[in-house]
Amino acid sequence: MREPFIRTVKRAELSPKQTAALRLAALLLALTAGGIFILCLGYNPFAIYGTILSGSFRSGLAIQAVVKIMISLLIASLAVTLAFKMQFWNIGAEGQIIMGAIFSSFFALFCANWPRVVLIPVMVVAGVVGGGLWGLIPAFFKCRYGTNETLFTLMLNYIALYLIAFLRDGPWRDPANPGFAKIATFEKNAQLPKVFGVHIGWIFALVLLAFVWVYLKYTKQGYEISVVGESQATARYSGMNVKKIILRTMFMSGAIAGIAGMAQAAGSDATLASGVAGGVGFTAIIVAWLGNLNPGSIFIISALFSILEKGSSVVQSNFGLSTDCADVLQGIILFFILGCEFFIRYKFVIRGKDGAGA
Repeated sequence: MREPFIRTVKRAELSPKQTAALRLAALLLALTAGGIFILCLGYNPFAIYGTILSGSFRSGLAIQAVVKIMISLLIASLAVTLAFKMQFWNIGAEGQIIMGAIFSSFFALFCANWPRVVLIPVMVVAGVVGGGLWGLIPAFFKCRYGTNETLFTLMLNYIALYLIAFLRDGPWRDPANPGFAKIATFEKNAQLPKVFGVHIGWIFALVLLAFVWVYLKYTKQGYEISVVGESQATARYSGMNVKKIILRTMFMSGAIAGIAGMAQAAGSDATLASGVAGGVGFTAIIVAWLGNLNPGSIFIISALFSILEKGSSVVQSNFGLSTDCADVLQGIILFFILGCEFFIRYKFVIRGKDGAGA
């Protein structure tokens, strides 16, 4: 049989300089394609791009807004990194964020008279438990029955989302707003304190960044995660309890995502809203992969995504572009960057005249 006209083959490992050059080329192509899209809309691409950057750093309030966006995204990206390292495809960070927010909101709503130094740590622990248990469910069924974790974690997102709707319309409905179903705003005592104008969720994010980096790089458990990700058969042969590792790691993955939910509910929103996750759990998957599951790279990419999101909102207000146009621009940039990651690992081979690859 003849070789296909075009086929994909695994590329030999590129040098760091070649990888950096390819990623730079992808970024330039992304900006060029985005510029063409902006031109088609009748705007100056340089003015739009300049507004994205200046809008993110034009004032202290703008910088604080970027940091607020980055908090949840960074924490959620670290959460899925743990699962992805062992090739457990956790697509459920969105639901784990929501469950962390729900568990912590219970104490914020019904224990608001507790001292703040007690209440806030309890809310953090509640977020850890809520997100961790939600991550543990698909891990248990994967270990016990061999279920597909991608579908399982994805479906749990919707269960968590509708659980908020149930609480909002039912037992947790704010009686002070009879005409509009919502959950009451948290008392000041249950809101995260601010440091440098931003709630302390950014401190949580930096602590978790250091924790995940050390955990994966320097601990026995982190090494076990890598081995399980490479080959479960090898892990079993070396005496590792694969099921225990999967359960433990997924609880930690969900727990970290739960902290993101707690920080969003008690920090930025000051209530439990249906948009508490806001798609961050899905964006975190892209950020984690673009960062090659490296916490340092994830930090940088999270910052760039946050700048792009904040800058896009300024573009909308200054130029009248709709939210959809900003999303299209972000999608174009993501398309090229993700394509770059593909070509770092693979290449296309065209069949030669003699049937061999050329």
